Amino acid sequence: MAEQQVQPLHNEKHANKKVKNGINVEFLKSQHLMPVVAHEFARVATEFPMAFVKNTENGQFQPVVMFGLEPGENLFVQDGKWTAGFAPLAAARYPFGLVKHPEEDQFGIVIDEASPLVGEEEGNALFADGKETEYLERRKEALVNYVEFARVTEAFTAYLAEKELLVQQTLTVEIAGEKKDINGIYLVDERKLNELSDEAYLELRKRGYLAPIFSFLTSTHQVARLARLKAQRQAS
Repeated sequence: MAEQQVQPLHNEKHANKKVKNGINVEFLKSQHLMPVVAHEFARVATEFPMAFVKNTENGQFQPVVMFGLEPGENLFVQDGKWTAGFAPLAAARYPFGLVKHPEEDQFGIVIDEASPLVGEEEGNALFADGKETEYLERRKEALVNYVEFARVTEAFTAYLAEKELLVQQTLTVEIAGEKKDINGIYLVDERKLNELSDEAYLELRKRGYLAPIFSFLTSTHQVARLARLKAQRQAS
């Protein structure tokens, strides 16, 4: 796999660069977990299971989408193609990224020049006469939105953790007649959610947290889909 070559985007250096639509399947095929933001929970829940993982160093939780049942496995990449109906925002951002300037509260846009989506022949132009194209402006706006979404998601997740609504669980799935345990993940504790006082429940509603919580709970049923995909893959 080609190494990434992430460079700051520049209207002269990248004057002739074009970006094809699509996602980086080469990178995704070995990812079994990927961060998700609360704003996409409803959409993610229609295709993938979600979980929370805990950072052992700082104790913070992060919501993730599950593409596979073990490290290095992505059951949605088949024959070099992405088979799901859509990709979460963290994947859709590629080949662009944002880097924060250490001194100031500003972000710079970067591009992975080694990406198979980047070239000069086909795709969407980034610059025309030295000015950003509408395509690039849209991509930039999406990147900035993602940073804001991530910030809101961090607050949402911290709140759930503070209210002790996240619980470590083992998911048991059946693959081709064999049971398999998935450990080390956290889910929303439905029992505790139902036992919240009216006041605490109302607070969740006021903060706009109920919708992502219910989407998250719905998503866990998609684990059965992963088990099915894995069984199919093993059979073939």
